[in-house]
Amino acid sequence: MIRVLLVHDECLVRSVLAEWLRGESDLAVHDTSWRGAPGLLPSVRPDVCAADLECADSYGIPPLGELCRPGPDRKRPRLLVLASANRPGLLKRAVEAGALGYVDKEGSPQNLLRGIRRVAEGERFINDSLGFGFLKAAEMPLTRRELSVLSLAAEGASIAEIAGSLHLSHGTVRNYMAAITRKTGARNRIDAIRISQGQGWL
Repeated sequence: MIRVLLVHDECLVRSVLAEWLRGESDLAVHDTSWRGAPGLLPSVRPDVCAADLECADSYGIPPLGELCRPGPDRKRPRLLVLASANRPGLLKRAVEAGALGYVDKEGSPQNLLRGIRRVAEGERFINDSLGFGFLKAAEMPLTRRELSVLSLAAEGASIAEIAGSLHLSHGTVRNYMAAITRKTGARNRIDAIRISQGQGWL
């Protein structure tokens, strides 16, 4: 039996997906929002965390690292993400978090089943349709930390709020913003946000 924790912030979509997955005799499925996921991990002890990369909390930044922490038995859940090719920034975050599976949200639901079973066996699963997104992710000039800073800025957070959220000094945040502006070829912070959103980095 494969224990699955389905993480999705849209309640209707999550409920329908979870109910459909529960029709498979080899899957034991629990579902939750991103906010509820950390609290469920110790009791569910999932073999696979299947997580949508769109996150309503944390300024839209999915806390993927929290899903990959070892449980009481020191076993790490394997991570499978529901992704879109037009969001290379989120794909890059998933790669850095060590995700094994990448299911295209525009594809067939059967891909999710295949992905869960493959990832549960420790094998990689990637929909071919996400290839362009991975190419764009590889070309991204911004680091993970710069993306985190810019994501917070895009939500209207001040320098002080970004510093507090990421445990950085105000000067370090300003240095990151200067680097982001330079790397994106932007005129200022607002322009850097516009360019990054247009490229799907945020």
